[in-house]
Amino acid sequence: MSEERWIWRSDHVITSDTTAGRRVLNEVLQELQARHWSPRDVFAVHLAMEEALVNAITHGNRLDPHKQLQICCRIAPRLVRVEISDEGPGFDPGTLPNPTDPDRLDLPSGRGVMLMKAFMSRVEYGGPGNRVILEKERGKTQ
Repeated sequence: MSEERWIWRSDHVITSDTTAGRRVLNEVLQELQARHWSPRDVFAVHLAMEEALVNAITHGNRLDPHKQLQICCRIAPRLVRVEISDEGPGFDPGTLPNPTDPDRLDLPSGRGVMLMKAFMSRVEYGGPGNRVILEKERGKTQ
C-alpha cells in the first residue's frame, strides 16, 4: 500500500508493560470506531492486537522492564495495519504445536497465533520472528 493512502498513523515505543500496550490498543480501536468500522472488524483487530501485544511482552521480552516494543499503527480507508516488534530472540511460528490437537485442548494458553490468523486478513512474521505484522481489510471475513 502506498504511504500516501494512510489517513491515520501512530508510532509508539513502550516498555514491556501490558498497561502501556493497552493504551496503544485503545487508541487504535477508538480511531477505527471514529471512522465507522463495523463492530465485527473492531473486535477482530482488538483480539488480534491484544494477543500480539501480550505475546511480545510476555514471550518476546519476557516481561523485562528494560526491553521495549516498537508499535507502528496505520489506517487507510479499507485497511488497518499494525506492526509490533520486540527485543526478544524471536521464534519460528511454523514450529508451534496445533492448539486444536486433543492433547492441547485443555491447556489455558497457546491459541494466540491461531486466533490472530483467524481474525485478521494477513499475519506475517519478520526478522528472526520478533516482529509481527497484522492487517485487517475492512469488511473482509476469513
